[in-house]
Amino acid sequence: MSDLMSDLTNKATLVAKREWFENVRTKAFWISLLLMPVILVAAIVVPVIIEKNKSARDFVVIDESGWLHEQVMMAALESDMQRMLRDSSLIGGPVDALPPPVATLVSSVDAQTQTDALARAIAQPGKGDRQGLSQQAVDGVRQWWISASSDEIRAVNPFLSKARFREIDRDGRSTEELASAIGTDDLFAYIQIADNPLDPTSVNRFVSKNLTDDDLQSWYSRLATRVLQAERMNDADISPELAGLLTAEFGMLPRKVSSSGEEEDVSAEDMLRQWAPVVFVYLLFLAIMTISQMLLSNTIEEKSNKLMEVLLSSISPLQLMIGKILGIAATGLTMILTWVGCLIGAALLVPSLFSGTQLSIDFSFLISDPVFLGSFVVYFILGYLLYASILVAIGSVCNTLKEAQNLQSPIIILLMVPLFVMIPIAEDPNGVLAKSLSYFPPATPFVMMNRAAGELAWWEYALSTGVLLVAVALTMWAAAKVFRVGVLMTGKAPSIKEMIRWIRAPIGAVPVRK
Repeated sequence: MSDLMSDLTNKATLVAKREWFENVRTKAFWISLLLMPVILVAAIVVPVIIEKNKSARDFVVIDESGWLHEQVMMAALESDMQRMLRDSSLIGGPVDALPPPVATLVSSVDAQTQTDALARAIAQPGKGDRQGLSQQAVDGVRQWWISASSDEIRAVNPFLSKARFREIDRDGRSTEELASAIGTDDLFAYIQIADNPLDPTSVNRFVSKNLTDDDLQSWYSRLATRVLQAERMNDADISPELAGLLTAEFGMLPRKVSSSGEEEDVSAEDMLRQWAPVVFVYLLFLAIMTISQMLLSNTIEEKSNKLMEVLLSSISPLQLMIGKILGIAATGLTMILTWVGCLIGAALLVPSLFSGTQLSIDFSFLISDPVFLGSFVVYFILGYLLYASILVAIGSVCNTLKEAQNLQSPIIILLMVPLFVMIPIAEDPNGVLAKSLSYFPPATPFVMMNRAAGELAWWEYALSTGVLLVAVALTMWAAAKVFRVGVLMTGKAPSIKEMIRWIRAPIGAVPVRK
């Protein structure tokens, strides 16, 4: 018995080595392998780079009211100051690269400073609490801001409004001349404010050639709305304090409960970790789908060019099947390890590229999380073995990819089910739907990976893994019986009913096609 097992293992290993080497030695394999992480990283990085380097949108304002635009620009300055002062890379951080007036102010600001009041003091002289800073420092920042160009503002923070939008003097031009400038791309848009913007029925105009890029329109409208609301409350003799009370929103501070039952603060990393499994599920799906399809096409190709017959003259069908599955699995692990390496590099690179922006969070903790990595590797191997067993059986009975596509349609549907329920499971990882699908073998690898952020009990991992192991063993046993018959069969592909009859046939029996 030991000799038979040794012979099975040795010959299956030889086939596996051949399969792995045949796949990884080609340039096309490595190009396609590296292309996916490059595309994923580019999908995150490129939009931010484009946004950071997008030229400022030039606009002209025709203010027939005589007062609204000035108030809007004051509100814009206050909003930008709030964002700049709240930037963690500025407060308490290095200031050498900042303009001298900003550096002087920022170096005096600590984490306890009320930046809203300080920003109001800068934007509105004589108003707001200077938080103990000298009036000279506050005025210096304001004067720098007024005279600074969009490029200078972008060097401080590319997401501030003055870095994104640049007001141009009208220079006495008529609306027809402004429209002509827009048509020749010398101007992005012009805004025309009615003579009485406090009247809800007044018509204000935003004229541009590019209406899909509505950032300028949304930004100006939002600030103008805030100014008009304040003016209407002032006209109604509503004090700022009362106005603040009337418009105050009901807020709740999110808190989480640790495994020990204690309340803890919720950080940005906690929120990211909650949704990170969704990304891992996508990668798991792509990995299993790609590698399984590689096994299927490889099996069909070798059968159609009669290479199978040559191989079967030296080894048994079972040895050949196991060797092919293991060889492609090794190829898949090579792919996974490469992807993980690329993700680690991206996780370390992205925060340094976008310090002070929305992507300044350190993503490296996700890649190094043993729960995520361990779950990903285990469920990749078991999920691959499950689907590879099914697809290698399908490949053994088909002569063309067209025949295989018809037989594998139900398998593709099973693979899609976990993707359809991915978001509901991420929102409720311990709900009835998530727990039910955890023990449905075709969905188990994806669902359990999706639930990894839910702090599951150890027995759920053990039970779901046990169910999956049993399913893999049964599937491989059934696949071996189909492969033994189908690999040397030619002609029309058998039906699913006929393959089931092969599986039910006693070991050693040679099924006859009807």
